[in-house]
Amino acid sequence: MPSPCGRGAYAGQLASGDVQELSQWCRLQMRAQLIAIDAPSRWSADGRARPCERELNARGIRCFASPTRAVALAHPSDYYGWMLQGEALYGALEPSHPLLRGLPPSGPACFETFPHAITWMLLGGQASAAEKSRQRRTLLQRFGIDTTPLTSIDRIDAALCALAAHQVGIGGDCQVFGEAESGLIVVPHSLSNAAAQLPRRSQLLKDAASQGTLSIRSAYCDLASGAVTLL
Repeated sequence: MPSPCGRGAYAGQLASGDVQELSQWCRLQMRAQLIAIDAPSRWSADGRARPCERELNARGIRCFASPTRAVALAHPSDYYGWMLQGEALYGALEPSHPLLRGLPPSGPACFETFPHAITWMLLGGQASAAEKSRQRRTLLQRFGIDTTPLTSIDRIDAALCALAAHQVGIGGDCQVFGEAESGLIVVPHSLSNAAAQLPRRSQLLKDAASQGTLSIRSAYCDLASGAVTLL
């Protein structure tokens, strides 16, 4: 639940590889309306990068190419296990939070986002893999988010996903990459435009309480590491 403090602190987190537990936590405990997930929402249909991934790469935003589902299943080391977990989570959320097909959302939904793309867009293309922890933490702090509880890069990335969910929820300036059939990736468009859309802190608390925006961080072979809501 959103904290009454309204100081940018996280409202809750759950570490679990059980997608049913995660989906129930989102719906029942956190009462989420918009859920941002850092995992592919669709598989490649032909073995090539999806259109959303090609669009990101064309902008200079390096993006991992999703495989076909058959390739993911056949990998001997479960290299794509985290993507299969993402698929399971999208499926578990589908009855109450269908996959977003475009902006603005018409009701409860989940959508794919990408922390590196969020950082790249909000820093005007200055994202650095070597500096990602510092850059992303600093970026969150510039939005008035308390980063003290964010003790790992996974938690930081979860907060960035939550920022994307919040921006979608308030009608902020976001960019959509790709197409609904092959999967959309949604990210805030720019720091100046996104910052201009942020309401005053009292209104932000009201919005967070009514919208319940949060993110689920998908990392490696687990859908774990944490969910962060913005206040």
